[in-house]
Amino acid sequence: MDTVTLSPEFQVVIPKAIREALHLTAGEEFRVLQYADRVEFIPVRPIQEMRGFLRGMDTTIERDADRL
Repeated sequence: MDTVTLSPEFQVVIPKAIREALHLTAGEEFRVLQYADRVEFIPVRPIQEMRGFLRGMDTTIERDADRL
């Protein structure tokens, strides 16, 4: 796990290994969320790039009786 430091301008640098693994590029946009006590950055992807990204996902879930 990498550690980053928040700069005086409130900026962080994404470690190189993570940038390369996620194919991030300079100028890319992110959605920023607060989730409990952490900050999450989610890359904004073009809709065409998202096609098929859930392929193979298990969609068999047990539903509540009142939602059948």
